[in-house]
Amino acid sequence: MKNLGLIPRLVIAIILGTVIGMFFPEWTGDLLYTLSSIFGQLLFYVVPLIILAFIIPGIAELGEKPGKMLGLTAGVAYLSTIIAGTIAFFAAMFIIPSITPELVEVEESTGLSTFIEIEIEPLMGIMTALVTAFIFGIGINYLKNVKEEKTLYRFMLEFREVTRMVIQKVIIPLLPLYIAGIFANMAAEGTVFTTLGLFAPLFGLVIGVQLLYLLMQYTVANRLSPKNPIFGSIRKMVPAYTTALGTVSSAATLPVTLKSAKTLSVPEKITDLVVPLGATIHLAGSTIALTISAVTVYLLHIGTPDFLSFLPFIMMLGVVMIGAPGVPGGAVMAALGLLGSMLGFGETEIALMIALYMGQDPFGTACNVTGDGANSIIVSAFAKEPGSQPTEPDSGVQEPIIDEQMTPKVEG
Repeated sequence: MKNLGLIPRLVIAIILGTVIGMFFPEWTGDLLYTLSSIFGQLLFYVVPLIILAFIIPGIAELGEKPGKMLGLTAGVAYLSTIIAGTIAFFAAMFIIPSITPELVEVEESTGLSTFIEIEIEPLMGIMTALVTAFIFGIGINYLKNVKEEKTLYRFMLEFREVTRMVIQKVIIPLLPLYIAGIFANMAAEGTVFTTLGLFAPLFGLVIGVQLLYLLMQYTVANRLSPKNPIFGSIRKMVPAYTTALGTVSSAATLPVTLKSAKTLSVPEKITDLVVPLGATIHLAGSTIALTISAVTVYLLHIGTPDFLSFLPFIMMLGVVMIGAPGVPGGAVMAALGLLGSMLGFGETEIALMIALYMGQDPFGTACNVTGDGANSIIVSAFAKEPGSQPTEPDSGVQEPIIDEQMTPKVEG
């Protein structure tokens, strides 16, 4: 089981949970659901820590790049993420309701129960954690870069490593148990097949919107910089896309992304900034997957969402993506707090979001890194930088100028 990847383990967990909920004695399902509920309490306790541990250093590190170019790059990345989320919302609202015409209603007497109730209160609420993260992130950025005081900065780096270790060693390995318990409960309630029936069409919709968005990105880039043809530029970034599908990691894909981006008509100093920074803050593909999944779960369990209720969620999603943990599924981990506080998702909805998102993770990563090429063209056009001659395909890739603390993340 250890040699299996996370996605195969989640698939096995869904199948086992469904079988246990439908065919095993009730006490077996109750035991599994009890363990799942305890893990759920731990997961929700960790969410504010994730926000603090990753957003504070993320903001503190941004100031290490040249100010004007940094602001332009961050602005393009954030705007791209918001537009991607908005398109994803309307695409989901156009397609998903025809697949899920009715709410999944559950009688209170059905479903599993827990043997014991353990409540682990988070240290703070989600919005409190976000506000605290911004205050300390901006403050530490100022102290580190203006007064050269790095005590708090070093503390937050160690705090980030501790939190990352908890995610990697505890949260991620136990996710299949959590998913199995939730699906066992849905099987007992009789709603599991309605949910499973959405997986394939939803995955197809997510991938389709991601590819459409990449086409839109490169169309905008071409309008701003005609010397970069739309399909020619996309073709040059295909190696980055295919590599990301295999690695599910922007960090592991970074050398290929840089090499591909440097074949575009963009100055190397632009790609050396935009591509590594984009690997950290530009997660448009992940945002598309999260938004479509969130709309689907909302339609299933809550009702019909409206755009004005989802827009604040999408805008905050673009912010928390800066602090997405560098682990598989990191984007959905960073978004858990927003899903609960802004969309009202409970334990079942959160588990569904994790299961839905993990299956799309490779394609989200591939969309993220491929979009960084378009962002390089756009930033270069706005910066009024003259294009450089593209490098030969077999030429070496100059190492990017990256601060040792500015390491790109593993998505999702």
